[in-house]
Amino acid sequence: MSDGPAAAGVGVVVEPGVTFGRGVRLGHYVVVHAGTRLGDGVEVADFAVLGRTPRAARTSTLRTGELGPLVVGPGTYVGTHAVLYAGTEIGPECFIADGAQVRERCRLGRRVVVGRGVTIENDSTVGDETKFQTGAYLTAHSTVEDHVFVAPGVVTTNDPYLARTAARHAAIRGPRIRRGARIGGGAVLLPGVEVGREAVVAAGAVVTRDVPPYRVVMGVPARVVRPTPPEQWLFPPDAEEDPADG
Repeated sequence: MSDGPAAAGVGVVVEPGVTFGRGVRLGHYVVVHAGTRLGDGVEVADFAVLGRTPRAARTSTLRTGELGPLVVGPGTYVGTHAVLYAGTEIGPECFIADGAQVRERCRLGRRVVVGRGVTIENDSTVGDETKFQTGAYLTAHSTVEDHVFVAPGVVTTNDPYLARTAARHAAIRGPRIRRGARIGGGAVLLPGVEVGREAVVAAGAVVTRDVPPYRVVMGVPARVVRPTPPEQWLFPPDAEEDPADG
């Protein structure tokens, strides 16, 4: 570890207790909040904010609680105006594009791509090699496994009551997207749905129920139209998960 970044632009603010790996580079006007840990070779572009503490609106039901430090893995790049919150862990060799934000208590695996303007809300988990393209939105309390592809403008939701009645607090649950699944541009996933392994959700589809593994769904509401072509699989089925079923 080193006492400071290898290079820093003008106007950089580093609060006490920040830990730097070797070769960290900070652009102009970067803010690094107290306790943040940056691994070897992390590069942060101009105006990014690292380790921010969340603040809720007066009408919000969000409870932040005690948060640990932001941890950014070695070799990760953070784009200009990106915001990464305290209590989150970013894996090695990730790419966080311009204007993206990753909220508190999230866990991102290795080589995750978070595209321009993407938001990953609190308490979400993202697996290795997963990609979110421009403007995608991952709601709070979501689980996304390895090698998932999320196209531009995808929207996920977690509140079946649309913020009405106290019952919603116990019901909030984001989607679970299994490994190898792909979500087409502009698709909408309703609260709590599961998208199965190697499933494909077509562009513009509205997913109101679970999507079986190794199936392509499309439409409003989304319906199964055909199997996912085997030559596209990254993860062949287990013995108990026959893609010929259904």
